[in-house]
Amino acid sequence: MRILLALGTGLRRGDIESWRVSDVDFENSYVTTRSKKTRKSMGSRPVPVPVMAELKKCVSGLDPEQERLFSRRFNQHRWDKIRQKLRLGDFKFHDLRKTFGSVLAQNGISTAVTQKLLEHSSPTLTNKVYTNVDPVLRHAVDQIPVDDRL
Repeated sequence: MRILLALGTGLRRGDIESWRVSDVDFENSYVTTRSKKTRKSMGSRPVPVPVMAELKKCVSGLDPEQERLFSRRFNQHRWDKIRQKLRLGDFKFHDLRKTFGSVLAQNGISTAVTQKLLEHSSPTLTNKVYTNVDPVLRHAVDQIPVDDRL
């Protein structure tokens, strides 16, 4: 579930770990977040509807008294076990955040929107570190009618 949330929101592992059940608005597919790293708050962060549906299933199995979304800590050791099982090499949990930013860029989402969702202070940081737009650049270059000029 944490991996799905990271891919669907771009949040850091620590931010996902801090979620409380009360932070989730299932009706509107939003979650209230506060970045542990930057101390910034995004009042209502959109979550993809399919991810929210999976989260709802997860929450329905929780004890009604449980406040935190996840009762067990998701530490580096647990991530390493998952990586080894899936043969992901040195893939870091933070790479899911980079994937989120790259997918947004590859689908034509503006840097300003990606920057806001990743809660960056600078568009330069968003472009430099978190967006791999090679497929977008390839598509753009392929649109140039060079055959007509050869």
